[in-house]
Amino acid sequence: MPDTAVMPIPGQVDPVPAPRDITPREDGRIDLLGLPKSRIRELFETAGLDPKQAKLRAKQVFHWLYHRGVTDFEAMTDIGKAMRPWLAKHFIVGRPNVVEAQVSNDGTRKWLLQTDDGHDFEMVFIPDADRGTLCVSSQVGCTLNCTFCHTGTMRLVRNLTPGEIVGQVMLARDALGEWPKGKMDFADDADEADYRSDGRLLTNIVMMGMGEPLYNFDNVRDALKLVMDGEGLALSKRRITLSTSGVVPMMERCGEEIGVNLAVSLHAVTKEIRDEIVPINRKYGIEELLQACADYPGASNARRITFEYVMLKDKNDSDEDARELVRLLREYDLPAKVNLIPFNPWPGSIYECSTPERIRAFSNIVFEGGISAPVRTPRGRDIDAACGQLKTAAEKKSRAQRDREAAQADAA
Repeated sequence: MPDTAVMPIPGQVDPVPAPRDITPREDGRIDLLGLPKSRIRELFETAGLDPKQAKLRAKQVFHWLYHRGVTDFEAMTDIGKAMRPWLAKHFIVGRPNVVEAQVSNDGTRKWLLQTDDGHDFEMVFIPDADRGTLCVSSQVGCTLNCTFCHTGTMRLVRNLTPGEIVGQVMLARDALGEWPKGKMDFADDADEADYRSDGRLLTNIVMMGMGEPLYNFDNVRDALKLVMDGEGLALSKRRITLSTSGVVPMMERCGEEIGVNLAVSLHAVTKEIRDEIVPINRKYGIEELLQACADYPGASNARRITFEYVMLKDKNDSDEDARELVRLLREYDLPAKVNLIPFNPWPGSIYECSTPERIRAFSNIVFEGGISAPVRTPRGRDIDAACGQLKTAAEKKSRAQRDREAAQADAA
């Protein structure tokens, strides 16, 4: 059973982040995944290396960890053979534990993952012709209780650590076979022709999985810095999007300290409806949210803010709603585009998806107002991997059921 207590967060209040950057392991070893070079050096010194040696080993391990995707110290061939067992005794380069992996009919992949202290969360990979997008979770559960979202029916258990966030990217690259091949060792002679990086399938990251990223700001920031580090995973900030439901006080810091693209879960244009479906609106209203968007560092016509708008039948999908959306975005002079998201059903939901005709009419009004409003194609619905459907399968299936399904798959 998980040994972490549920975070006590009643109602619409700002949660206090869990003050940990590493999840403790039963074997006592420290997982280096998710740690910057400076933190790895500190841990090596604490474990007994002198400062000069710790600095060198931290640089070497950092390279193998983030640039090469290596998890076995024995494979780090520029580190002396006598040093490798010492590293393996005190440290580990981990990955989130995979409980279940599913593939949709449309090629979307979903993983049910588990932390070292026994908590489940999910991530999703969405392949397209010209890109591959990984939808990353930031928390176990969620505290926002958005009524159209399946994740919102879960309790918030705790924040994910930087390692558990970066670990999702590493695991996806493992599964897609995207780590560089060949020799590139500091100590050995190597021909650069032996070293190559295959064409990337994972080209974009969206912080749109389980949880509210800005309620886990420090850990999300530290994880994304490793993803963007030129000596690490080296993914451009222009290929990373962070989605928030509207944690206004953290939005400016997000722009200044992370600098990635911003997406905002708007979903309604009136206080009454947004209070219902996105309850954080009672704390930070639409006008306050849109002003924070207008002030977001780096926003421009070249880097527009994306407004996500789930289409709910007879709730937020009228012509009047579309015209009010255009008016609001114009009033705040926002460099914006609107993603219209057909509602993805889940058991127990009280909402229905707007009809295709209604969605097209809504989109046309927004387009005519001079704002891009494409309709997002639902992906991964058959495995509950679509927008708003994530809720850990651990709550839906017993371990015995998952074991039976795995055995059947192996037999097939």
